[in-house]
Amino acid sequence: MNWSRPESAAAMRSESLSGVFRLLLSAALVCACGASGYEYVDWKPDSYNGGRSYGKPPQCVDIPDDLRLCQGVGYTRMMLPNLLEHESLAEVKQQASSWVPLLHKLCHPGTQLLLCSLFAPVCLERPIYPCRWLCEAVRDGCAPIMEAFGFPWPEMLTCDKFPQDDVCIAMTQPNATEATKPTGYSPICPPCDNEMKTDAMLDHMCASEFAFKAKIKEVKRENMDRKVILQKKKKLLKAGTLKKKDLKKLVLLLKNGADCPCQQLDNLSNHYLIMGRKVDKQFLLTGIHKWDKSSKEFKKAIKKLKTYKCPAFENVFK
Repeated sequence: MNWSRPESAAAMRSESLSGVFRLLLSAALVCACGASGYEYVDWKPDSYNGGRSYGKPPQCVDIPDDLRLCQGVGYTRMMLPNLLEHESLAEVKQQASSWVPLLHKLCHPGTQLLLCSLFAPVCLERPIYPCRWLCEAVRDGCAPIMEAFGFPWPEMLTCDKFPQDDVCIAMTQPNATEATKPTGYSPICPPCDNEMKTDAMLDHMCASEFAFKAKIKEVKRENMDRKVILQKKKKLLKAGTLKKKDLKKLVLLLKNGADCPCQQLDNLSNHYLIMGRKVDKQFLLTGIHKWDKSSKEFKKAIKKLKTYKCPAFENVFK
């Protein structure tokens, strides 16, 4: 994690002062994270109009073990209320859980840093927001992934709310035009990745409204999408909002998937676990996995699907 002050007239007023201020920030980071009853004074940055004026002094608390989004983020204490106006750890965990599947997609190396700087901000004497360019870089890398599952980039992460001429949280230089792809990155279509990984199957299920077992009749390209036409016989596993009349003539779209690899759509002889969501008047393909009961991962996922508690995406991605 770096504390970045992008090049600007305001930023260049005093290089020596800037260096001292960064040093003080680093010292505050170390001290605040080890504090047992940390409080800070009311402060709202002028450059961030979406900030909040707290009615009571926020507290510094331990990041709970079950806040999966922010495990291993580089510090162990967080400010509460956070910068998204969540006032309890229960609310933080509930809202943050919706973002964990996005981390699995490895769409940008700064995703966790951006999200945790807001959900679980580090304890300092004043709130420090993520840099606008970091938000924009993560958005540009991850918004297409989210769109493939029918989720828009949420309003709470509108990047122009964040500072660009003040001290802010960053991970690379703001003039870097391309982020280094993280280890494990693959250009594969998001609904088609990690075919036999239990976690991926559960992520896909949670991003889906319905699921069934079926074979594929035909795959066609339609503009920048792929149209997946199914055979008539289907075994419904999760109905969601899907009606029987929809199931009979169901055609799914692999959103923006005309050119990305999807191994499952290359072999139409197999049965597949197929998942999807209805967005507007379209049915989107959100997950496809070979129906293979010889796979321990697959059997484990199918068993978990019956009782697995999914994050409440609808509360976050509006």
